[in-house]
Amino acid sequence: MGVVLGIESSCDETAAALVADDRTILAQRIASQDEAHAPYGGVVPEIAARAHAERLAPMIAAVLDDAGVALGDLDAVAATAGPGLIGGVMVGLVSAKALAMAGEVPLLAINHLEGHALSPRLADPDLAFPYALLLVSGGHCQVLLVEGVGRYRRLATTIDDALGEAFDKTAKILGLGFPGGPAVERLAREGDRAAVPLPRPLLGSAEPHFSFAGLKSAVLRAHESGRYAPADIAASFQQAAIDCIVDRLTRALDGIAPVRSLVVAGGVAANASVRASLEGFAEARGLAFSAPPPALCTDNAAMIAWAGHERLAAGMEADPLDVSARPRWPLDPAAEPVRGAGVKA
Repeated sequence: MGVVLGIESSCDETAAALVADDRTILAQRIASQDEAHAPYGGVVPEIAARAHAERLAPMIAAVLDDAGVALGDLDAVAATAGPGLIGGVMVGLVSAKALAMAGEVPLLAINHLEGHALSPRLADPDLAFPYALLLVSGGHCQVLLVEGVGRYRRLATTIDDALGEAFDKTAKILGLGFPGGPAVERLAREGDRAAVPLPRPLLGSAEPHFSFAGLKSAVLRAHESGRYAPADIAASFQQAAIDCIVDRLTRALDGIAPVRSLVVAGGVAANASVRASLEGFAEARGLAFSAPPPALCTDNAAMIAWAGHERLAAGMEADPLDVSARPRWPLDPAAEPVRGAGVKA
């Protein structure tokens, strides 16, 4: 049985996991930094990097001990090498380099987005390439055609803000605390999704891309008006976001050859209303629908370890020990730039 150690430290979750090639998660640990960042209403990069440096080494030792696996028994050490907050990424990647050298095992520098893109295959052994992927997280909102390991074609991206960021900013506006996404989802259950007239940016436009900056601004104006209950604002925001996703996804998929499966991954994929809407969308188009369990949607090391397995199975070479951490790392470097901040994706 082949085993890969995964390390994830791209944002504010410190995580380590051991995953076998039969998709068994032998051991995993995740340390949240929510309490440290809550007073600031968002992730502070310096605080995140220090927390990773303090927690990662003992966490890795604990995971190896949990599974009874020795360092030299590993098939590889896989670590997020970007994109992400560069301080945290460097902590994880340097740790992985040291472990790979000490254990004399291959180092695999994993694109964090590839971890998300392949995570549904960790949970669903029947999910075959190619498939359409909606990647929605705090830093990214993209539609991709996943043709195989290392083969990704970007069909759409955000021209300004990611959907996860819009959820977090909505939570901050409403005073719901951090992390914002789960808090908005909980409050939305108590509200009327049609109560607040919020915009649907780019709805019906010919281009397939996303935009959420205007929606965030409209949420702020609705809150400052004092006319609407917070629960109604949360519910209306969530519905507006879902309407945008479905419309933009329709446009993106209309321009490609037919696929058999629609996959959603990333932190926002843990939102039950988003998942339900996407499942209905897939059913209406005759597509199989796949989504990782919520624990594999948010940042975690199991998906990084699994991406390592996928690379090994595809015959890809290990990375050199001088591989660099990358704050930005597009899955499809050949994709044409789009207007606005989407060029960064």
